[in-house]
Amino acid sequence: MAAESTAFTPLTLPVLPLDDEVVLPGMVVPLDLSHAEVRAAVEAAQAAARDEPGKPRVLLVPRVEGTYAKTGVLGTVEQVGRLADGDPGALIRGRGRVRIGAGTTGPGAALWVEGTRIEENLPEPLPGQVAELVKEYKALATAWLRKRGAWQVVDRVQAIDDVSALADNSGYSPFLTTEQKVELLETADPVARLKLATQQLRDHLAEQDVAESIAKDVQEGVDKQQREFLLRRQLEAVRKELRELNGESDGEESDDYRARVEAADLPEKVREAALKEVDKLERASDASPEGSWIRTWLDTILDMPWNERTDDSASAYDIQGAKAVLDAEHAGLEDVKERITEYLAVRKRRGDRGLGVIGGRRGGAVLALVGPPGVGKTSLGESVAHAMGRKFVRVALGGVRDEAEIRGHRRTYVGALPGRIVRAVKEAGSMNPVVLLDEIDKVGSDFRGDPAAALLEVLDPAQNHTFRDHYLEVELDLSDVVFLATANVLEAIPEALADRMEIVRLDGYTEDEKVVIARDHLLPRQLERTGLHRDEVTIEEGALRRLAGEYTREAGVRTLERSIARLLRKIAAQHELGERELPFTVTDGELRGLIGRPHHVPESAQDPAERRTSVPGVATGLAVTGAGGDVLFVEASLADPETGAAGLTLTGQLGDVMKESAQIALSFLRSHGAELELPVGDLKDRGVHIHFPAGAVPKDGPSAGITMTTALASLLSGRLVRTDVAMTGEVSLTGRVLPIGGVKQKLLAAHRAGVTTVVIPKRNEPDLDDVPAEVLDKLDVHTVTDVRQVLELALTPATNGASPEIPAAA
Repeated sequence: MAAESTAFTPLTLPVLPLDDEVVLPGMVVPLDLSHAEVRAAVEAAQAAARDEPGKPRVLLVPRVEGTYAKTGVLGTVEQVGRLADGDPGALIRGRGRVRIGAGTTGPGAALWVEGTRIEENLPEPLPGQVAELVKEYKALATAWLRKRGAWQVVDRVQAIDDVSALADNSGYSPFLTTEQKVELLETADPVARLKLATQQLRDHLAEQDVAESIAKDVQEGVDKQQREFLLRRQLEAVRKELRELNGESDGEESDDYRARVEAADLPEKVREAALKEVDKLERASDASPEGSWIRTWLDTILDMPWNERTDDSASAYDIQGAKAVLDAEHAGLEDVKERITEYLAVRKRRGDRGLGVIGGRRGGAVLALVGPPGVGKTSLGESVAHAMGRKFVRVALGGVRDEAEIRGHRRTYVGALPGRIVRAVKEAGSMNPVVLLDEIDKVGSDFRGDPAAALLEVLDPAQNHTFRDHYLEVELDLSDVVFLATANVLEAIPEALADRMEIVRLDGYTEDEKVVIARDHLLPRQLERTGLHRDEVTIEEGALRRLAGEYTREAGVRTLERSIARLLRKIAAQHELGERELPFTVTDGELRGLIGRPHHVPESAQDPAERRTSVPGVATGLAVTGAGGDVLFVEASLADPETGAAGLTLTGQLGDVMKESAQIALSFLRSHGAELELPVGDLKDRGVHIHFPAGAVPKDGPSAGITMTTALASLLSGRLVRTDVAMTGEVSLTGRVLPIGGVKQKLLAAHRAGVTTVVIPKRNEPDLDDVPAEVLDKLDVHTVTDVRQVLELALTPATNGASPEIPAAA
């Protein structure tokens, strides 16, 4: 198409170079004649025009970075005069494209070149595709011009019908670069040139739309911020007016936090962390959620008693006074009282010698009170705080399964809070309170972590002076806190955690201690709760003793308190019904008429024929449960050789250790039966059945070994086991009696059950020092090393030397 529409005409013209500028055909531009090259070209053209008709002609050639383009524009000098600024100038109109050839000579100082003018001719009418292209370009150009407000130019563009002129008209576009204009100039084909101009205009409009969209979004954001700023300023002005009306001080919230932090008595590192958060708060937007997190964190930090400590010198250093407080509020529990007294005494001596703080740590204590329910572990913590003159806080750990409950949540979580330890210190308002970690053996673990593991740092005296909570993220000194942990079962506490605490066992109360507790503590409290005065109802000591011994059988006193409450409620109801006059004194003989028959009659008080040990094959053992010590009966029987299979049968929900103890007892009797004058032949042919009553209760442990051996020996020999004898101890295959645990609790249980003779291993003799003296006075304790000694003590003598008849069942 270019070949058909383009013709070439030779020309000789002076060169007028244009630095970083491009003039296209049809354009009229003013040029400054103060430039030497421009002036030389115009003068040369004027000199040549004197000999030729028409206006002077020059060749306008773009020069980009010193390099001339291959195509120029034939221009005519329309007018020479002065520019608007007064400098000499010339008005030149572009006429057509010229392909530059070789250089030549001519008049003047200008550079002359030979060129070939490119003539463009398109058929009439225009082809359909070209017409559509013209229409598209005009539409794009019109849209761009309207955006710029150049309405007068729109009509001019719409009036152009020539394809070449329409394409060259884009030379006026200010958004085109010099390179893009040179590309338009060097494109000889008018249709291709119009396509190029259309594409350039389309790209620019697309970029302009994106830029306008971004500018619009930015403007909207700026407008929103400005509106928000103005509204907040108005809101602050309203608040200021309200504060002035109410007589309140004026000030920014962030300034208020900064002033509070600077005025607070905070440790240096905590102050630095708090000021950093205040800086963040000042930079944060009011609508940002981070602002609320920071404010909550700062409130927590400022509410912590960083340098607040209870001055316990007046009470804690009065060792006699502290011991008197413990004795007045709790009967018994001498081990715990001694340990607290030792702690206070050591603290006093350290203070006297200027050793209050050593290596950043103070003299805190971590005690674990382990014992059955109802012995006063929880209430003891409050008494310790009272005796020391400190604040008391209780932290319930039963059922806690989330590690964050101890260490706190990260601040990034919604609803984040400090851990229970930090909240306890905050609640106490002091850095040296008595914190009771209640039911520490009931802590669980699941996918959220192990809270017991999080307690390791809290309860380690070597680490807790730098405890770091996940929420606070600053060091918290817990070395001056007295931690008291309570647990029912020591084995349920993780070994690493138990190793960090000093274990103090509370094995239960004796009957005398229960009577004192009931008289001095339980009865006054229940009288008040029942609405009775002390002079209206009196319970004799004999009645209290019977309540403790026959109506309840426990290590603690909870059931005893409930029995007293029931007794007082019955008396109050009878008085209101007119059935009983007050004052009234309760004796032990009137208990049955008021609250019914006793539930726990000692074995020794029963009819001999009704006692469990009234038949051979039944022995009384001693065990330790989660509720303290208890008596445990062991029953043995031999199956009929014709109906029962040989072997050992065990029932009563026994654990593996207890099952092995039964097998050891049976093996010992089989191998040493002849020596003990027992008919061991029956053990080979007849099945042996050992049963532990209370079959719904799981049982385990080795301490029933000598009890099972005694029951089997009683069954084989036909000799009854003494009713007043209870025993505990592990047995070996050779008949040795090995030591066991829980001696104190077992002896207390034997005392409660009315047993008078107890058999324990010889190697447990040192444990008797822990047993109260009044219990030992009422018990005949025998220490043995061999099971033969147990049989001599526990079995009644054989009658008339006759061979015993072995029963089939006991």
